[in-house]
Amino acid sequence: MAVEELSNSSYLDFTGYRIVPAGTSVQAAYNMRTEDIDTNPTNAHINVALILERANAATDPDVSLLSQNWATRQAALADQTTLWATYGADAATYQVVYNALDTAGYTILDSTNSYYVTSQESRTIWVQLDTAAQFNSLFSSSLQEFNVPGRPWDDFVFWNGNLSLPSEWNIAGIWFDTSNAPDGMQLTTVDTPALSQGAQSIGNSTTLTYNFPDGAGATSAPQAPQDIAAFYNFPLVGEDVATGTIGLIEPGVGSYLGSSPDGVIGSEFQSRLDAYLASSQIGQTGTGQVTVQGINGQTEVSSERSLDVGIVAAINPKSDIVLYNGSGQNTPASAGSATGINGLPTTGYAQASVFTAVQSSIWDPNYAAVTSNSWGDAQSMTPGSPFYVAYWELFIDAALRNQTTVIALGDGGSGNETSNGVTNVEYNVTQPYNILVGGTSLSSFDTAEADDTLNPGLYSLALAGDLATIWSLVQGGMTTLPTDAATVQYFVETVWNSYYLQGDTITGEPNLYWDTGYYQNSTSSGGVDPTQPIPLYQLNYGLAPVTSDPLAETGRGVPDVAANGGGNLMYLVPTADMGGTDVATTPDDGTSSAAPLWASLGVQLNAVFADQNLPNLGYMNDLLYIASAIAPASFNDVLYGNNTSSFLAGGDYRTPGENSGYSHVTPTGYGYEAGEGYDLVSGLGTPNGMVLARTLTTIAHTQTYELANGVSYAVIDPVSGASTASQTLLVQNNFIGAGVLVQVDGTDAVSMGGNSAFGWTSRLAGQAVQGDNFDSELMPLLDGAMKSAPYQIGVSAGDVLGVTANGVALDAYQELLTSEYGFVQFGDAAGGITLARPVAIAQTAGGVPDQEAVVRIRQNGGDQTQLEIYRVDDLNGGIDTGAGVVLPGEAGYAAAAAARNYQLVGGGTVIDAPGQKNFLQVEIADVDQGDIVALKYTNVTTGEVYWAFSQGNTGQASAIFAYGLNTWGFEDRPLTGDHDYQDLVVQLDFTSTAGSGLLVA
Repeated sequence: MAVEELSNSSYLDFTGYRIVPAGTSVQAAYNMRTEDIDTNPTNAHINVALILERANAATDPDVSLLSQNWATRQAALADQTTLWATYGADAATYQVVYNALDTAGYTILDSTNSYYVTSQESRTIWVQLDTAAQFNSLFSSSLQEFNVPGRPWDDFVFWNGNLSLPSEWNIAGIWFDTSNAPDGMQLTTVDTPALSQGAQSIGNSTTLTYNFPDGAGATSAPQAPQDIAAFYNFPLVGEDVATGTIGLIEPGVGSYLGSSPDGVIGSEFQSRLDAYLASSQIGQTGTGQVTVQGINGQTEVSSERSLDVGIVAAINPKSDIVLYNGSGQNTPASAGSATGINGLPTTGYAQASVFTAVQSSIWDPNYAAVTSNSWGDAQSMTPGSPFYVAYWELFIDAALRNQTTVIALGDGGSGNETSNGVTNVEYNVTQPYNILVGGTSLSSFDTAEADDTLNPGLYSLALAGDLATIWSLVQGGMTTLPTDAATVQYFVETVWNSYYLQGDTITGEPNLYWDTGYYQNSTSSGGVDPTQPIPLYQLNYGLAPVTSDPLAETGRGVPDVAANGGGNLMYLVPTADMGGTDVATTPDDGTSSAAPLWASLGVQLNAVFADQNLPNLGYMNDLLYIASAIAPASFNDVLYGNNTSSFLAGGDYRTPGENSGYSHVTPTGYGYEAGEGYDLVSGLGTPNGMVLARTLTTIAHTQTYELANGVSYAVIDPVSGASTASQTLLVQNNFIGAGVLVQVDGTDAVSMGGNSAFGWTSRLAGQAVQGDNFDSELMPLLDGAMKSAPYQIGVSAGDVLGVTANGVALDAYQELLTSEYGFVQFGDAAGGITLARPVAIAQTAGGVPDQEAVVRIRQNGGDQTQLEIYRVDDLNGGIDTGAGVVLPGEAGYAAAAAARNYQLVGGGTVIDAPGQKNFLQVEIADVDQGDIVALKYTNVTTGEVYWAFSQGNTGQASAIFAYGLNTWGFEDRPLTGDHDYQDLVVQLDFTSTAGSGLLVA
């Protein structure tokens, strides 16, 4: 067979990309002394995975299925039995490679002799290399060993140059079961700014303490995980609903509790978990059971494991949990015995790399539909290298298995604990198929009062009713007017950043009871992965992420989402040994807690989907970005804080070191700020679980069942930009500030008024219709801000809908995400001109007829008003009476509309609005898939009637403003009023009544 050198397969291609400069030698990267290198080691060994190409790699190298929309993917993934004939390895080639390795005398590691995954479907063959000679024979390269002075436990093997393998084997990826990376070296010329004394970011400095029975203290008052989930409005918190299995990546740990046989095997684990749940601090009971993959390879107790388990079990106590140990750790046989430590069998040269645990979670025959991973292999792999491909393909496998993979982005800030002077993220898990989770610090009102970065400041201003402050806090998720610090309530989320400068020392907040710093886990990672192109869903969202350092490289923005990670709020979780020798609960933090929180939401979303006869969400990143675009209230917008921590080794500042003591560093000041909308430290934001669930189910049903009755869901054609139908559209000015002259192609230019900075947004409208979850006392504070009055245009099918503002042509923004849901904005994230339908197209669950729909109403105006909901026959509001089509404003239209009114469940057709500040929820009956649903608004106080179509209104005044997904705001006096377009906010929800109605409340 022809042996071919593999490009980019050097040791530093495996471990050191963007950590050390290109061209660095292994010896220089690891600061090796020549005398510490064994060039002919007698005891060198390692386990390696050879990963073959997919069977269809020649015709579909990029797995194009995963670029299709969610519904198309789901249809293809439903038949897992036949799927892997396409996406697994070619059967004949796989057998050739397997036989060649076996014949050559290599030990192949599979389920018969190890915990490794070797199979045609996974395209993987794990091989045990017992000697340097075996390595050299397989790869035509010389294996060497670095004997780390004074730290024999850190000895490792390496090679110089590239590896080689037979070209006929079609090897695409390689992975070694180890975890290793060099220290960072300076990559480019950098700045070295001076740091300000004190907290390096806002909202992490509360002085409140919580005392535990053992006398330990923690900053803030930690909360039970389910209570933190309640802050995020999880849809099933407190509900008696079965939730699915959660898989937790716990390499080398599993259910290990100590050195006793019971501790290794885990027989006590369940009882200790049950005791944690039953403790007074948690107060949960459930039926969930814990099992372990790779139980005999467990060798260590870990607080990381207990954090993961405690969070998912407390939030979803009915979920089973699988702990994925992967290959496990090597447990060498003791002298004169065939078994390893603690009576367990050996596991070869296994090193429990995270890769092996992830692979085990994907290929478990009873795999969990949602996994959470808070661990990381240290390596940073060169793009295009076989190592990079191995990790990339691993998560393609997860997506093809319809598994949702939630991963903690890391706790090392913008520098990611790497002393190369620039910004970094954990490149080995940033594949576009994973949900990357960042960390926030969630402050309740009482913790904010005790935080000198918030008080004075946001706290005092909010208490004084400052409109700008209240406005930003509500956009960020605050739903209760702050009046009483004694009440534990959501106040503000900031970036989780515990960096604090005291003199020349960068450490954690002085009120923390553990040290943190640039080399420690203390701040949310976030930034840009330049090893890959920007994912399609981020491009469609309008993002172009660029690193903030002098390299200014583009790539995937991370994280995707965020959740509380620490700072002013920690999680009450089991101790490292699950409460066996210590108090039952302890505070803990990190993106390692935010990830299992999101995974816990994931299994709740899957339960809702199952209840509505939808498949599991699986790979769903694109749906999250669609949800944010069409219903911004699905996420709380994190507006404050940063994660800046880029640095070089050496310098005038001190920080806790990687192992012990202090190290000297030079900060370079590159990082990322939170801000309005998506940002590179909190992503789309933190979840509003109930709103997100409603939005995702709507998206899923729309993608699966759209185009029923021939109705065009999309406003414009994505290629031509032309109108898809004859339709009436609202033209809305969303620019903040002065007015603007607007022209839509084919229509007259119109001068539109300006907008107040505090005019209602789609996010605020979506929050206001949450019912009791949104404080009515906030409404008067958010009232009266002037909005530019919209106007309406009629367009024909095929009309190009270009838009100019003050003579400048605007680009369509997020149109591929929003057009199917009734609106398109022209402009950018800062604002623009929106074309929106004044009607809804009913997307019922499953596309079935005669369904009930939810109507949510929040009144903010003082007039007595009524609402009627009726069905029309076209997108111009026309109603076919049998004697012809009557349009809004024409004689007989009111009678025709009344005959089309939907009946309320319980009787009647007229909805009396609930009164100023109040909320009302009702249901209408007999809604069919594809119905075009319109609104009629009556101001009883003035006697005026206003239709969604301005042609039917006095002075053709537009009384309605579109606020995203099937949500509109009415102005109660459009000819003379304050034009705030939130006097009555109405939302139509066509899917939440499906199944058991879990999302109705």
